[in-house]
Amino acid sequence: MKQDLEERACELAVYMIETGATVRATAKHFGISKSTVHKALTQRLRACNYTLYLQVRKVLDRNKQERHIRGGMATKRKYKRQNESV
Repeated sequence: MKQDLEERACELAVYMIETGATVRATAKHFGISKSTVHKALTQRLRACNYTLYLQVRKVLDRNKQERHIRGGMATKRKYKRQNESV
């Protein structure tokens, strides 16, 4: 069982590094919860493959820095759709 969790953590990490996806997008792609992805990438991966963890940490940090921009763009699209329908 533990081996499966470590393999999944590595698989999630490789996907996130290759695509630059967010935790939410990664969870949706694999059909698991965001909390499961986050735990796998921050705790399990750190214990089993530290070099891969460091690469994922860069992606996570970049996504965290950009999240206010993504939120602003989502709000902009929302109000643009509302104005078009009126």
